[in-house]
Amino acid sequence: MNKVEELIQQLCPEGVEYKELGDVLDYEQPTKYIVESTSYHNDHETPVLTAGQSFILGYTDETAGIYEASKEIPVIIFDDFTTSFHWVDFSFKVKSSAMKMLRPKIDVDVIFRFVYFAMRCVDYNPQDHARQWISVYSKFQIPIPPLPIQQEIVSILDKFTQLEAELEAELEAELEARKKQYEYYRNELLTFGDEVEWKTLGECVVMNIGGGTPSKAKPEYWNGIIPWASVKDVVNCGTIINETQDFITEEGLKNSPCNIIPKGNIIIITRINPGLAVVTGKEIAINQDLRGLFLKNFLDEKFLVYFFQTINIGGKGTTVKGISIDELERIKIPIPPLAEQERIVNILDKFDALVNDISIGLPAEIEARRKQYEYYRGKLLTFKKYE
Repeated sequence: MNKVEELIQQLCPEGVEYKELGDVLDYEQPTKYIVESTSYHNDHETPVLTAGQSFILGYTDETAGIYEASKEIPVIIFDDFTTSFHWVDFSFKVKSSAMKMLRPKIDVDVIFRFVYFAMRCVDYNPQDHARQWISVYSKFQIPIPPLPIQQEIVSILDKFTQLEAELEAELEAELEARKKQYEYYRNELLTFGDEVEWKTLGECVVMNIGGGTPSKAKPEYWNGIIPWASVKDVVNCGTIINETQDFITEEGLKNSPCNIIPKGNIIIITRINPGLAVVTGKEIAINQDLRGLFLKNFLDEKFLVYFFQTINIGGKGTTVKGISIDELERIKIPIPPLAEQERIVNILDKFDALVNDISIGLPAEIEARRKQYEYYRGKLLTFKKYE
């Protein structure tokens, strides 16, 4: 029997009291802590925070309206729309009003760090874009065991958190080294000279077609069954695109400039991230920032995708980079024999999977460690409810 179990048997054998988060925590609006300028610089002193995944957006030199937090007086910053939150023990300013600062109520017998860990066990994903704390999240109940039990759990989870962070840092460093190794071998495999024929991309395609966006003012054009890709879908999918965030209807396809790219062809970005390419894993419609490339039979689609990863197309424009159709088609492509292209693709597919696939190699180890931590945290924070 571990110490937590012993304490539970001694102090609360019949269960523990549960309370709503709103009865345990006070909240403060962020209005007076919002940063005025987004001209961040690493030489500035005060971090600007978001409660989302990015957390530290940058550093500001503003000295007014700083939220004073410390190791002795920490705070939880809570995104009122996504319900993402972070533990903060240093002074900061905030990016927007979509946040609440949470602190324990003075008259409640809780250890603040225990409440933070208990909130990590709340399983809730908001489905609508609405303020969440007052209407929903503060109503969730968490266990409030006696203080000695809270303290023991906090001690265990803090140690576990530190060990997890150290291990993840080691694994992330190893993963980064693997990525650099992969990039090195990919570039070596895809570096050619005069020993192979070179052609312009225009000479390699049967067809190069663009896309478009159905009118947002026509709801009947959207939420259909035809996957419709934009830049974000291509950026997030690796080398093959099978899924998109948005779908359009047959009517939306018919009444807009977008085109469907059949399975096994190329989608390439020409604006925002010009040059990033993927192979279609199924029929997908594209928007105006993408082009669909139908290759001639002497060039393997995956080979071209990997080759584009080795070159910097750049693009023109001050705020949004882009490349014209003519500029795209003038890019020089090496054309080794098809058998050699397929050999290179086979090697790079395996390397890519080892580096990026969450079910293989180091990413899987990192994910497994996170799930192990979440499992033990859940076990420690599960109590019989006192009736």
